[in-house]
Amino acid sequence: MKQVSLSGSPRESVGRKGATELRKANRIPGVIYGGQEQVPFHISRNDWDKIVRQPDTLQINIEVGGKTYKTIVQEQQFHPVTDLVTHIDLLELLPGKPVRTTLPVRPFGNSEGVKSGGKLVQAYRKVRILGLPDLMPDDIKVDITNLKIGDMIRVRDIAVEGCTILEADASAVVSINATRASIAADTAAAADGKKKK
Repeated sequence: MKQVSLSGSPRESVGRKGATELRKANRIPGVIYGGQEQVPFHISRNDWDKIVRQPDTLQINIEVGGKTYKTIVQEQQFHPVTDLVTHIDLLELLPGKPVRTTLPVRPFGNSEGVKSGGKLVQAYRKVRILGLPDLMPDDIKVDITNLKIGDMIRVRDIAVEGCTILEADASAVVSINATRASIAADTAAAADGKKKK
């Protein structure tokens, strides 16, 4: 997993009033949990926005009150109108303890089916996964080179060492679908074959 470092500040007041004051000051309240104790903190909205924009799943090393915590984002709450982040839940990563998170799926290769006029359809941009943080890759790479029109790669076809994908085994992650152009080409090829006979 890719890592970023952030600096937060301890929250003195954990009530609703204190959280409202923080948001007015362009700060986002949050809490780190999963370890020995919960750690309330707040962080600059500008710093957090840089994290949110990234498509990768990140290990966030956040320093609060002189101590650094290894964490991942467990949940973000958003304002219903402005869509701004209003609260952050970070899960502390502990040695030997598996965590649930999501990883981006990144297809690679030049598909035979796409070359033939088919269309690559990616049903999952991210998949839910369970595993040890130290073993988790940055993403899940899926080789589509040999896929022809009508072929697909299902969840059960993907292996991530030390991790379990938590989606249904039969779910298609990527597939090559027929298009009007590919169907027309197949029809023309079939008709040409009949003429030659």
